[in-house]
Amino acid sequence: MWICMVYNETDTSVDFRLCRDFGLILSILSLIYLLVCFPLGLCYNMLLVVVNLSNKVSMTMPDVYFVNMAIAGLVLNLVAPVELLSSTFTRWHVWEYNNEVYITLLILFNISSLVIMYSTTLLSLDYYIERALPRTYMSSVYNTKHVCGFIWGGAVLTSFSSLLFYVCNHISTKMVECSKMQNKEAADSIMMFIGYVVPALAVLYAFVLILRIRKESTPLDQDSARLDPSIHRLLLASVCVQFVLWTPYYMTLLVHTVVVAPGYISSARYLPIYYFLRCVSKLLAFSSSFAMPLMYRQMNKNFSNKLQRLLRRLHCRDQSCPRERSTVQQVVT
Repeated sequence: MWICMVYNETDTSVDFRLCRDFGLILSILSLIYLLVCFPLGLCYNMLLVVVNLSNKVSMTMPDVYFVNMAIAGLVLNLVAPVELLSSTFTRWHVWEYNNEVYITLLILFNISSLVIMYSTTLLSLDYYIERALPRTYMSSVYNTKHVCGFIWGGAVLTSFSSLLFYVCNHISTKMVECSKMQNKEAADSIMMFIGYVVPALAVLYAFVLILRIRKESTPLDQDSARLDPSIHRLLLASVCVQFVLWTPYYMTLLVHTVVVAPGYISSARYLPIYYFLRCVSKLLAFSSSFAMPLMYRQMNKNFSNKLQRLLRRLHCRDQSCPRERSTVQQVVT
């Protein structure tokens, strides 16, 4: 594997054996993900999207954000097998991809990560608005749908700046414009700041406001249209899970920018460890594509009812249901 390329193939040292062990562990983890996590994530993300979009009338503000995260999860599901079946992650690789495919996968990964992180962040802020101002409809489903559109647009625009750095890092230095931008660390710094630091600060601010609201008496206590109490648990769980799964990846970007790229880590002993941890952190990031829909399925009380309504409609598509027959009889009489 490429994390062991710093050693000679005939080397039998302890460090080389450790590197090969890292490669074996990474191969096993990738295989487990592809056999278990990938099909679960694909099925549950599609189920979450289809069930909610088929019940648009009953969708709430949190549902819209979770549908948005599920769509981003489906994009991650497309990227994951291409990367995990390459020599970067497994000994038993199926293919090797060129720089163009690498850049495409990286941009799709970055867009998905931005959409997931900012959907989680805005869910926290909109939940606070709903708790503090329940009758203003500022966090309505209609407004949330437009916000999610802006999230995707902002993610694409943000990834475009990183795309310039990555593209210029992989083409010839003869182009003067690109020779000045051949700095992958700059792209990692952009993603670290916009994709992690800003959402983390915003979520922390939202949780401080939510805790303050919970301690104070608000008009929400007498409001009959308050959010389901389970939404608070779902929000807390989703924020914790997303940051637990994505923090290691962004920390490796920080380490690469601050330590590895300037050459502070040049020893062959530490580079394989860094590359191994970076691959494991990316596996954890991929895991968010199945952890989130599973958690939504278990903690959202209304999801089962929506799924049952969808199944009944599918069952009644080619035959007349009892409710429909009674309606027809009333019309005839």
